[in-house]
Amino acid sequence: MNDAVEVSSHAAGTGSQFAGGSSAPMKGLPWNILTLLLAGIFTILAFAVLYVSGSIAVPIICAFLLNLLLQPAMKLLVGLRIPKSIAAVLLILVFLGGLGLVCVTISTPAAEWISKGPEGLTKLQDRISSLMSPIEAVRQVSKEVDIIATGSDAAATAPASTALGVSTMLFSGTRAIATGLGTLVLLLFFLLVTGDLFLRRLVEVLPTLSNKKQAVDIAREIERNISTYLVTITMMNAGVGVATGILTYLCGVPNPSLWGAMAFALNYLLILGPLGLMVILFLVGLVTFDTFTQAMVPVVGYLVIHIVEGAVTPMLVARKFELNPVIVIISLVFWYWMWGISGALVSVPLLTSFKIVCDRIESLMPLGHFLGGEGGNGA
Repeated sequence: MNDAVEVSSHAAGTGSQFAGGSSAPMKGLPWNILTLLLAGIFTILAFAVLYVSGSIAVPIICAFLLNLLLQPAMKLLVGLRIPKSIAAVLLILVFLGGLGLVCVTISTPAAEWISKGPEGLTKLQDRISSLMSPIEAVRQVSKEVDIIATGSDAAATAPASTALGVSTMLFSGTRAIATGLGTLVLLLFFLLVTGDLFLRRLVEVLPTLSNKKQAVDIAREIERNISTYLVTITMMNAGVGVATGILTYLCGVPNPSLWGAMAFALNYLLILGPLGLMVILFLVGLVTFDTFTQAMVPVVGYLVIHIVEGAVTPMLVARKFELNPVIVIISLVFWYWMWGISGALVSVPLLTSFKIVCDRIESLMPLGHFLGGEGGNGA
């Protein structure tokens, strides 16, 4: 730990040349053809390995991210002279308790909605068919025109698909989830206890002093920014969840705790998560209420909550931390394709870490600038 702090103090004077600020000239990417080919081959192979090893890679990445999230609390407990092992166990228990609370809050009301599935689907189908009646009329006219043109009324009958039971879909991945959670908890415990061991060992093996300074600069920036991001977003998501629960309660939507917990969880999926919950609230409104206007009230209220959140979050997160929204969407889609929901959850922290590395390596500064948002100036 002392070695890392010592190197960090030496790096303070020279770290600004890697910060991507106005004082440092922005040089171009290495456009050597051989370098680009080798980098492309390495990137493809790395993503192929990550795709295949997703069941192992996701718990490891989540453990490192949770370590960054819990570091402020860990430092506080250690400052109170609580042994590191006990502090780590306490934080992990709090994390598992919060995770269990969210799961219980979601699972019980969700089971009630599933039990009312056939009745709700019938009512939803009737409501949607009334809304879609103009489109259905146009489609029927088009179908009659096709019959007249072809002279036949041969309708293709789609083969009936055998739907998996709900219980099979819910519990088919129980073993994988339990294994991943166990790996995550075990690795998180040792990360919390060992602290800066990885950074100290990295500083020791790097060959030159400039490499050591740059490694410390990058590591400290990633730890500070990702920790700030995760803590801030978690607090904002909790606020969104509480506000959504109150909104659905006031609107008369059944099980407001369910929608509040879902708002909290889905808000970690930037853009796509809130859009998905808006669709769910609209469908629930169609089933619950008699008029289309009443069904839209929870959706509009939830949209207002996110407009307010979108105005508050940039005040809490540094402007330099902003990312290009197009790149964020591409990252969400890509990592969702790679690892599913888990990949979408870690996509933004991974993208942010990559941007910080680019902003600290001179030859990659243009790429870091490209990844930044309108308010960003390089992390």
